[in-house]
Amino acid sequence: MSLFKARDWWSAALGEGEEFDQGCLCVGDVDNSGTGHDKVVVGSYMGMLRIFSPHTNKSSEGGVADAQLLEVQLQNAIIQVEVGKFVSCSELLHLAVLHPRKLSVYSVSGTAGNVEHGDQYQLKLVYEHNLKRTACNMTYGTFGGVTGHHSLCIQSMDGMLMFFEQDSYSFGRFLPGFLLPGPLIYNSRTDSFLTVSSALQLESYKYETLSVATEAESRQDPDLPLKTGGKRLMPDWTLVLGEQALDLSVPSFSHSSASIFVLGERNLYCLRDNGQIRFMKKLEFNPSCFLPYASVSDGITNLLLGNHTNMLLVYQDVTLKWAAQLPFVPVAVRVANFLELKGAVVSLSSEGHLLCSYMGTDPSFFTTPKVDAREADYEQVDAEMKKLQKVIREVTRTQGGRPNSLTADKITSTYILCLLFKQLTEVFSLVVRCQKYQRLTEKTDGYPEVLIFICFLSSAVGSSTVVAFSAFLNGRYPPADLTGDITVSYSSPTDIFLFSGVPRVLQSRFSLPLSLVCVPSSPTKTTKFKITVDTNQPPVNLTAIFPEFSSKSEDKDGNTLAFQFLSGAKVTVLASKTSQRYRVQSDSFEDMWLVVKELVQRFDQHFAKLGIKDFKKSFSGPLPLQEYFLSVDHHFQLRVNAQQYQDLLSERAVQFRAIQRRLLTRFKDKTPAPLQSLDTLLDATYSQVMALAEAAEENRAQLEEAFVRLRSATHLLVLLLSLWQGLTPDQTAILEATLLPLLQDTPQLGWEESCDAAVSHLLRSCLSRNPKDQATSLAQAGGPVLSFPRDTERLKKHIALMCDRIAKGGRLTLASEANAQVPIQLLLLPHEAAAQV
Repeated sequence: MSLFKARDWWSAALGEGEEFDQGCLCVGDVDNSGTGHDKVVVGSYMGMLRIFSPHTNKSSEGGVADAQLLEVQLQNAIIQVEVGKFVSCSELLHLAVLHPRKLSVYSVSGTAGNVEHGDQYQLKLVYEHNLKRTACNMTYGTFGGVTGHHSLCIQSMDGMLMFFEQDSYSFGRFLPGFLLPGPLIYNSRTDSFLTVSSALQLESYKYETLSVATEAESRQDPDLPLKTGGKRLMPDWTLVLGEQALDLSVPSFSHSSASIFVLGERNLYCLRDNGQIRFMKKLEFNPSCFLPYASVSDGITNLLLGNHTNMLLVYQDVTLKWAAQLPFVPVAVRVANFLELKGAVVSLSSEGHLLCSYMGTDPSFFTTPKVDAREADYEQVDAEMKKLQKVIREVTRTQGGRPNSLTADKITSTYILCLLFKQLTEVFSLVVRCQKYQRLTEKTDGYPEVLIFICFLSSAVGSSTVVAFSAFLNGRYPPADLTGDITVSYSSPTDIFLFSGVPRVLQSRFSLPLSLVCVPSSPTKTTKFKITVDTNQPPVNLTAIFPEFSSKSEDKDGNTLAFQFLSGAKVTVLASKTSQRYRVQSDSFEDMWLVVKELVQRFDQHFAKLGIKDFKKSFSGPLPLQEYFLSVDHHFQLRVNAQQYQDLLSERAVQFRAIQRRLLTRFKDKTPAPLQSLDTLLDATYSQVMALAEAAEENRAQLEEAFVRLRSATHLLVLLLSLWQGLTPDQTAILEATLLPLLQDTPQLGWEESCDAAVSHLLRSCLSRNPKDQATSLAQAGGPVLSFPRDTERLKKHIALMCDRIAKGGRLTLASEANAQVPIQLLLLPHEAAAQV
């Protein structure tokens, strides 16, 4: 039971099986009683129109019946109801009812009764407009600055704004770039209309701009020349929201608090009339409706906001002032002044629950029971306090403050990896992610697989839950990385004041075993590529380092070990019998990466278990840059092929459409004419388009594989460079981020131009020959334009220069950039870059 709740002053249930939405509720003195007291008008999708005058009733019988003034069954569904001055030469308020294909304006009048049944109310049709398009919503106001009466604007489902001045139709305009209708509101201060387009941006159109724009009698292609006079419709200003808007509101209480409010799916925006943001509040819940209303403080706007947790929140700008519990989810909320209650909150649910309420609390009737007076045993209290403090410290150490790290433990079994998550109480969600070229599934056939067991241990209830996954190679080539990520969302019971605990998120990274992508094989003596790793410790038996591959090894001395990748490549590891060197050789340069990485990591683990702290590993060089550049050239050539295929497809598509138009003209001609082999040309062009499409798709698959192999080669180069120069982990991270700025290629941005920009930045900053030039280069106003390069010569030259400067003592550090301005990187598409040139 909530202490803060909406106090029920008057309520009614509006029928059964009816549906209501945001525009189905409005308040106002619709019967022109002259007292200024509001009535509640409710319309439903079933066509029922009801008008209420809520008041308190002493007796429990007839409360709703006495308050209901009128109930009429209309023929069509009611989309929206509004109260305004919709009749010319009349200052009285009238009721506008919007149907899907009709707009009706009614007058509501009451006649004093002579009997005990009270007054009688009638609904009289003043005028109506039959709509040619299906309506979505409407707004009203003094369009064009005309005073004394209100005009109406209706938005159709296909994006047309239809304007009506009382009983006459004015004009219609199509919104540009329309896809789906959004909320619509009129701003009388700027005489403009506001809506949210399907591009998730707020758009403002002045009434004057709409009135002089092109007449919209039918939907026209915007690329075709205009058939009638007028200007092309363009918004006066736009603001990108990035989310769909639920409702718009333009309150006009005072000039100092003039604002535009936008209720999004996750945010609340407050804007000035020119589109500038005054403030924005991120919502931690799903909103359902809102209503700005006047505040006693000048320059501040109060706001009622309903959400899907049956709460009605009161904000003063961005500050939450009150929260009340509702018995339903509100879809519309209004503030009304009744005879017996001023400032009542009127809310409506989608099922037809109408509630007039005010804010209040439930008084507490709890009284402390009397206890027998007795002297306190201070020693016992002190002992109990120390015991409780000890428990609190233990709980805080294990669960509170900083969340536990995730521990990973490899089971000795060959194809099993177990991850243990400790001290979890309740798991909300679990996400396990591997590289794109590994697959997580429940069943595999034909490939070695790794079983991943995730155990959730709960210290509170003493139970555990196991979630099992299966990972295997998904492709014809090994991935560039065997690591994976696990994200767990859960709640912690450390806070006793929260019923659901403290929400927390833990993340961990794990490594899949090398046996996932390769199997033991016989060694190869003659290979193209070789890499030698030196150590400062005596030679180690390779079968002890790789126990899962030792059972099928042909070398019993442990000096040779071979790995056969599932893609076909073979990698051999040789240990010298007399020196402390280890050689890795293969016919594939990229495939050596995973073996070299695994070899270095297992060396560190092996000597760490032996307690050797001065273990060092190194690479004597030279760097295999020429072998690495082969991977770079292969990847770039496939990108060039992809661009050529795209151009050829565009040319053949233009040719195909031209032939189709010629054939269509021949077929429509009343006088038969020979086809002149156009059908043969059409078939040949179609065959060319299909062949080019298949070739482009095959090239795309090859490009995807080439980028993965390029990543493997880059990882290997970074590792060798770090071993060669003894780089620290931070320096290695900078180098890896420089050479691998992208995780995947895109048609707009590729690896070559991104890597070249990153390497050039290092050469101009921390690797510059003259340290004084570092700050100067960083303070430059412009940067390189990232566009498709003509070749890879410049990139290869910069990479070689970077390796040379690192070898000569260059420092990989970002410390010099602390007080320097970072240059702006300009990203342009290839055709945009060509246009600028």
